[in-house]
Amino acid sequence: MKVTIDGQEIEVEAGTTILQAARMIGGESVPPAMCYYSKLKGSGGKCRCCLVEVAKGSDADPRPMPKLMASCVTGCMDGMEINSKNSDRVREARQSVTEFLLINHPLDCPICDQAGECDLQDLSFEHGKSKTRFIEEKRTFEPEDIGPNIQLHMNRCILCQRCVQVADQLTDKRVHGVLDRGDHANISTCISKAIDNEFSGNMIDVCPVGALTDKTFRFKSRVWFNKPYNAHRECTTPGCCGKTTVWMFGDEIQRVTGRKDQYHEVEDFICNECRFDHKDPADWVIEGPRKFDKDSVINQNNYTQKLETVHIATEEGILKGREQDRKKISMTAIPLDKEEQEEFKNGNL
Repeated sequence: MKVTIDGQEIEVEAGTTILQAARMIGGESVPPAMCYYSKLKGSGGKCRCCLVEVAKGSDADPRPMPKLMASCVTGCMDGMEINSKNSDRVREARQSVTEFLLINHPLDCPICDQAGECDLQDLSFEHGKSKTRFIEEKRTFEPEDIGPNIQLHMNRCILCQRCVQVADQLTDKRVHGVLDRGDHANISTCISKAIDNEFSGNMIDVCPVGALTDKTFRFKSRVWFNKPYNAHRECTTPGCCGKTTVWMFGDEIQRVTGRKDQYHEVEDFICNECRFDHKDPADWVIEGPRKFDKDSVINQNNYTQKLETVHIATEEGILKGREQDRKKISMTAIPLDKEEQEEFKNGNL
């Protein structure tokens, strides 16, 4: 069946969501997504960042849908027409959602380990406002160690529930979830029980903000100072692919993450042993520099990208001076005439 998004038509299979169809097209028509994760079943429908306008329901029922729809959980219909970036209603809705997500979020990007690869930073840069209307007191939580290598900063959490779903679907030992209700809702473990399953580190990779941080990398470096390389090792943990991205500063591996695509989703999940226990370059087979499809501070001026040579078109006179002055300076090439020689002797030249 055929679907049109921002005037671009694409043919998709039955069961494809609007967000998936938009990602097939690519470009600016792709809605932002803070909770949807293609590798996690049942994700999506929570953050409302991916709202789109359905201008035509289908060929069978061409009436527009009266409300904006969450593209991550709305299936495509044959003949459907969707407005994403071209809709004023959509832009206003995304600005409002961004404002709500930032209500309790602290302004600690200068010290947050997620800075430079944060989806919320990208969202606020595109749809955020420079001022806030929220004058009430923000809710605050103390940082909590929820495992030997993971620290939870609930102040930064946007309750996307990705970490809950990845623990649910990768292991049978999930001990954390959403506690309380309404504006008191928070991610935590029951009676401060530690998360110790062997795939718990993947919660760090799926977190779109800096709520879950790697304690082995905490405050070591900014991500744009590290050089990411694809690497692999023979891992014996069942379910671990052993394919990672190692972030190096000189000859030192400062952190290990799963390989991510242009939408910041991991290609395959990795175990805690690969993530936390192997920081020696000799433990890995380095495949080469990691290439990023999406522009960010990490890949600026990276030699894996094609860089255009910058030519500065400066006027010739600014660099070389006036023609008559150059003649006076180059006395051996252009001798002075009699009048100039007289002026030169008198010191007026």
